[in-house]
Amino acid sequence: MRSFASDNNSGVHPLVMEALNRANQDHAVGYGDDPWTEEAVRKIKEVFAADCEPLFVFNGTGSNAVALQLATRPYHLILCAETAHVYVDECGAPARMTGCQIRPIATSDGKLTPELVRPHLKNFGEQHHSQPGAIYISQCTELGTVYTPEELKALTDLAHQHGMYVHMDGARLANACVALDLGFKELTVDCGIDILSFGGTKNGLMLGESVVIFNPELKKEALYVRKQSAQLASKHRYLSCQFTAYLTDELWKKNALHANAMAQKLHEGLKALPGIRFTQKMESNQLFLIMPRPAIDKLMQSYFFYFWNEAENEIRFVTSFDTTEEDIRSLLQAVREAL
Repeated sequence: MRSFASDNNSGVHPLVMEALNRANQDHAVGYGDDPWTEEAVRKIKEVFAADCEPLFVFNGTGSNAVALQLATRPYHLILCAETAHVYVDECGAPARMTGCQIRPIATSDGKLTPELVRPHLKNFGEQHHSQPGAIYISQCTELGTVYTPEELKALTDLAHQHGMYVHMDGARLANACVALDLGFKELTVDCGIDILSFGGTKNGLMLGESVVIFNPELKKEALYVRKQSAQLASKHRYLSCQFTAYLTDELWKKNALHANAMAQKLHEGLKALPGIRFTQKMESNQLFLIMPRPAIDKLMQSYFFYFWNEAENEIRFVTSFDTTEEDIRSLLQAVREAL
């Protein structure tokens, strides 16, 4: 089965699997006191910043929950786009685990801007109201769009002026980096991001993420928050060793470049077909489009993908590091027949 529903549906890159097999050769001390974790920490510090603190966790929801707990207190308000993963797709886990109110902000493209955020920066010091404490953004966004460094700096400058932190959900950070031809540091540390959920499962890893803390103010309680959030793995090396493979010889970049290139091929093929209208710019490895419902129903007999807005016949296609050109040709042919 070849899926265009999500890059979560792709397999594990062979080099990552090799790293897992190497880590499985002998015994090792648990909970991160092992050479594989030490090496992965060094790798992350090399690509981000020498003074950052990476904490490996099980999954994306856990990563976001840990990061936001570090950046907030229960009386805080977390601002995010109305399409944000922490608001739509995590079953309320970040709200429950932080105790914070999450305030969704309507956007046309999934991206927050200072103009959209400013109206919500109010009631500071007023004890009857939740205090604005953090801004959550996704890079890439849930709509496949990409923040530029200038857009990120504008948001972090605004947040820091008001004593707030900015948390970036980087589940698809690699796809954003290759879309802009920039490195990890240039889209995070250099833009003033305080804390990052650094993901790889959408780009060749088996499981796990890393909460990467850049702002030293957020480091003090990090180990305890991770443990209390049930995100500290005993056999830690199986999470961390994957990041060493991911960051060696820019495997992350090769994988993301391929996924984005396959999305571009699919986009070029689809836009030439009648009855198809794209609802968002194609900037990464996600495509959002509308096609006639009978065609969608017929296509679903052969392919797995998601509705984004079923009432509008809007669907989403996502390409992966292991999507092939034959996959693209086959899907395009199936769309032609369905139309």
